[in-house]
Amino acid sequence: MSVTTAAQTGIPGGTWALDPIHSTIGFEVNYLVGAFRGQFRDVQATLVAEGDSARLTGSAKVGSVDVKDENLNAHLQSPDFFDAERHPELTFESTEISRSGDEVRIAGELRIKGVTQPVVLAGTIADPVEHPAGGRRIGLKLETNVDRTAFGVNWNMPLPDGNGALANEVKLVAELFFAEEA
Repeated sequence: MSVTTAAQTGIPGGTWALDPIHSTIGFEVNYLVGAFRGQFRDVQATLVAEGDSARLTGSAKVGSVDVKDENLNAHLQSPDFFDAERHPELTFESTEISRSGDEVRIAGELRIKGVTQPVVLAGTIADPVEHPAGGRRIGLKLETNVDRTAFGVNWNMPLPDGNGALANEVKLVAELFFAEEA
């Protein structure tokens, strides 16, 4: 596993805890004639940059998936999709972080439904700002595309033309607000 230094990554030093109120972790997948979106309400993440290392780790509780319909939420928690009973969390752990200006690239391991695959998240980072209530905050906007079938998420509904109603490629999106721990 590659570990990059905080100086190399340009990530502000310290331990940064996710502010879950202002953060979102979600997904977007093409379904029939448009995009279907959802998010996870119960998420955790930590960004640590100290000494000679920088690391981002995070998780989302499968039971907190929200797609604006209770029946669809239940279906997403079933074995057809995330299988919440056997795999209650999605997890991510970075292996490498690089930054160029406001652009950030984070390689790591994503675990969904018990299957771990390498992914690269790309996006932007906001430098620290002083929060009016005290302390500093930083932000990350990240996204990546994954093939859901690589994680064993294979459900689909066949259409009359033989294609599936649900695309295999899923865009994962995250807007993460972090507060510096004292």
